[in-house]
Amino acid sequence: MKEKNLTRATLVDSIYEQSNFNRTEAKEIVESLLDIMKTAIKKDNALLFSGFGKFEAYAKKARRGRNPKTCTDMTLPPRRVVVFRVSRKLRADLNPKEN
Repeated sequence: MKEKNLTRATLVDSIYEQSNFNRTEAKEIVESLLDIMKTAIKKDNALLFSGFGKFEAYAKKARRGRNPKTCTDMTLPPRRVVVFRVSRKLRADLNPKEN
């Protein structure tokens, strides 16, 4: 049965199966890659993979919200969020034109 989500464990397994690395080395590679990605997003606010997409971090302002349980109004604090914008090439691959 095929998994619906790509997890760290499935990444490690894929690297292990497709290379000469053992599982420990494959896990270290995945963890290093994720650390590099996190650092890049924190430092530069963006991470670009040509032909795949771009991760961008941006600041959201404080805003009014409502507690759905109590229906009381509250102010949500400012925060930073990360969004992913798919590249045109990947979007085209995902949605081929039917002629």
